[in-house]
Amino acid sequence: MSNLPIADHALLSDRHSAALVTRDGSISWLCFPRFDSESVFASILDDDAGHWSFRAPTPTTSTRSYVEGSMALQTICQSDEGTFELLDALELGDSSDPHRLGENAPHTLLRGISCTSGPVTIEMVCRPRPEYGLVVPVLAEIDSGIVATGGSGRLTVSLPAPAIRRDGEIRMQFTLEAGQQQYFALQRTRLGEPLPGAYSQEAIEAALAATIARWQEWSNIHQSYDGPWRELVHHSGRVLQALSYQPTGAIVAAATTSLPEQIGGERNWDYRYSWVRDASFTMKALWVAACPDEAHEFFGFMTAAAAHSNPDRHLQIMFGIGGEHDLSERLLPQLSGWRGSSPVRVGNGAWDQPQLDVYGELLDAAFRLREQLGEIEPATRIFLIALADAAAGQWQQPDNGIWEVRGAPRHFLYSKLMCWVALDRAIAMADQLHAVDRVAEWSAMAAQIRATILEKGWNDEAGAFTQAFDSPDLDAAALMLSIVGFLPASDPRVLATADAIMDRLTDARGLVYRYQTDSGVDGLTGNEGTFLLCTFWLAQVLATGGRTEEARVIFERAVSHVNDVGLLAEEIDSDTGEQLGNFPQAFSHVGLVNAAWAIDQAENHQHKI
Repeated sequence: MSNLPIADHALLSDRHSAALVTRDGSISWLCFPRFDSESVFASILDDDAGHWSFRAPTPTTSTRSYVEGSMALQTICQSDEGTFELLDALELGDSSDPHRLGENAPHTLLRGISCTSGPVTIEMVCRPRPEYGLVVPVLAEIDSGIVATGGSGRLTVSLPAPAIRRDGEIRMQFTLEAGQQQYFALQRTRLGEPLPGAYSQEAIEAALAATIARWQEWSNIHQSYDGPWRELVHHSGRVLQALSYQPTGAIVAAATTSLPEQIGGERNWDYRYSWVRDASFTMKALWVAACPDEAHEFFGFMTAAAAHSNPDRHLQIMFGIGGEHDLSERLLPQLSGWRGSSPVRVGNGAWDQPQLDVYGELLDAAFRLREQLGEIEPATRIFLIALADAAAGQWQQPDNGIWEVRGAPRHFLYSKLMCWVALDRAIAMADQLHAVDRVAEWSAMAAQIRATILEKGWNDEAGAFTQAFDSPDLDAAALMLSIVGFLPASDPRVLATADAIMDRLTDARGLVYRYQTDSGVDGLTGNEGTFLLCTFWLAQVLATGGRTEEARVIFERAVSHVNDVGLLAEEIDSDTGEQLGNFPQAFSHVGLVNAAWAIDQAENHQHKI
């Protein structure tokens, strides 16, 4: 299974943790009880790291889709014997308390299988391998199920009939006639907690129905976008909701770790954390495709987690979904990696990099929520003022930039731009921040940053704004000059930059690279695919610059790579067109939403958010 295409997977979420399901209905990734917890199943990274499959003995073909308005997955499998359907979901539990603590969530994977034409013989194999495949659990039979013990928790597998237990593996074979169904569940409990009894067949069926209803209720209440690509935008909103950690409002960058940016390469990172960098991009997407409540929760998480940092040094760029600061990186040598792409990492070594852009991203997020925030509490005001002061004091320093390069720090244009954004937004919110006395100093510094960007960020040789001061190398992050309002998108320099990126920073498919890796800027070996977020940025800039037909073409190029259930990874392989990188990627879906919105606004001459 570690050789299957990344796009062959679909996402399940209970807004605490995530699972991936292959096209033929096998669970190849599941972390309990949080997105960043150790895996229970990880066959996407190594065939020996656990999975849970239902298969007919004869070859099958399958089609799948999410149940309308939900993140419950329906997979229809056709074999020589007949047809059966799988219905999979992570149980949402009681939604009456939106801030319930993580330990009170069900932490239960629900699976239903039904026969629509048959009879069909099915073989079930459940092979839990906790702790990223290190642990072969001990299996013990209980009423209507089996308990797997090993690692930091216990797993209760609810079954409709007795099963064979051998070598840490649970096997069943059964036959279903047309109209018959059976239900299965896997529940995780911590060591020391009372062991729950197995779910009954009726309880699993009811939990599946309730989970679907709760997703649909959320979609019906919160999703009102009615512009072009409506279904893609709404689905992306649900994906962002699925990638959010309910107890805190944090949004993970992706549900996985170490899915590579190049097959066989070393660019394999753990994305199951929440980046400050994502805040302002995500805020707008949540407003368009979800609702302001989710945006407010994400902002609240970011300010609470980041407030423990010292802005006079540098603001931490990412946090654990519970607000944790230490995300030290380590390797998992027992896992061979997707298609042999090693090393497999957990943690992320970029957590303590200096990245000056985060000041602007947090203040821009506050600016987007300024009406909803109303009277800002004193501690938050002091923190936001300190961010503006830090941007003013540090903007001339080199840093590692938005792309978290592991090479030498540089004077990246995007980092300087976001320091300008920090001051620009602080000035606009001065009354709300009770900081009118700071406006003159902030304005002078913002003007200095602006003049420096215009002088040193533009490169005559490249005919464009470039990656770093006094460098001819292109970087798609320069597209943000107009997106954040530094220059209008109609400015000839902005459009010249967009044209240069289209001419020299795209692949044969017209998709955009972040930058050219052969420049050595990132200190890593190998290459990477095109970056979907950057392609959506290009569509967004062209739309707001009045070139809406071109914007539509570029947008359609990007969304042509969604998989059969509307999901996007981080990158696209330029040679094969395959999805690459961690999956599904919040940034890609954020870019989709914001670009669709920009095109809709440009075509209808409406005000932007």
